[in-house]
Amino acid sequence: MIADESARVAEVAANAEQILDEIDEKFEKYTGLNKLDVSFLFLAVALQVVRQYTLTKFPKRLDDQTAANNTIGHGEEHSNRKHRYYNPSLEEICSNPVPFDANFLANGALEGGGYMGHRVTAIGHDPILGLIFGTANIVTSTLTNKNLQSYHIYTGYDKLGRSKDCLKNKANTGLVLSKTKDKLLHEGLEGKEKVGASLLKEIIHLRSDIYTKNSLPLPIVTVIDAGLAAELAQRGLDMANIVTVGKQMTFSVFINTMISMLHGLFYNESVEYSRRVYEVRTRKILSYSNFIASASNLIYMGANVSLGNESAWKSLDIGGLAVTLYRIATDAKFIRQVKREFIEQEFFAQIRGSEYDFDIS
Repeated sequence: MIADESARVAEVAANAEQILDEIDEKFEKYTGLNKLDVSFLFLAVALQVVRQYTLTKFPKRLDDQTAANNTIGHGEEHSNRKHRYYNPSLEEICSNPVPFDANFLANGALEGGGYMGHRVTAIGHDPILGLIFGTANIVTSTLTNKNLQSYHIYTGYDKLGRSKDCLKNKANTGLVLSKTKDKLLHEGLEGKEKVGASLLKEIIHLRSDIYTKNSLPLPIVTVIDAGLAAELAQRGLDMANIVTVGKQMTFSVFINTMISMLHGLFYNESVEYSRRVYEVRTRKILSYSNFIASASNLIYMGANVSLGNESAWKSLDIGGLAVTLYRIATDAKFIRQVKREFIEQEFFAQIRGSEYDFDIS
């Protein structure tokens, strides 16, 4: 009996190369795409392509006034401030422009912003810090610049007699923040209404600015180096493009997740070798569909650029391409790992002379 077993093991060892080839073919058979898988592949490609050209294109940049008019919640505004230090009324907060848009009589307080101007030197425009300082500026009728120096905002008049916000004298940045806290915590319902209205006005203003020609700078960079923030924006690293790329990635991942879940529902334990091997086919569908969609997008871009279409870049799917590269790398790693496990376990099963039930955990 022992001699027979030894002879069998020796035969397996002698034919190891052929056996490994057969196991490899077996793996390819179980993980090759069938008709159902191909249907999912076409569906995934179609969804990604539709997303690229309808949902996540780079939007057209608007002028400031048009963008403001198109933003829900934005109303007519005019400078009519009563000049009460740190304490505008709720009506003033709602009817006046945000104070950190003021640049009249700035006298150097907002310099250093390059082509972005006050968008990088008044930190109320910072997408993150603005939620704090911008809200505090609105509720206290002040402006805080990139150096954390604050100024009271008054209603002045230009040479044509038109009212407009202007910087007149310095304010205390500590008081800007503490007065905001006092309104929120110690001034009852009226104070809370003022802070709430100011926060809402800040959010609406950021939303209206984000898809304008100059957009908004990257968060935090303005207080580190306003010139750098402006230069980065000029090179395309502004919030409008970051948000669009983020949207591209989010929608691409959502489609991948949906396809993965739907394909997983068709797993049949009585037909398939194992859940883990079945997932290899799911991963192939995702990798192939993302690659095809990204490749078609790059081909479309290249063709339009060669034809002189200057707006072709608006269809560039940067976020989708990033997801594609991630999928190719991670899915290939997963498939290699499953294949290695499959071959090792199948080969050792043959050495033991038993049918091996592949681990589905």
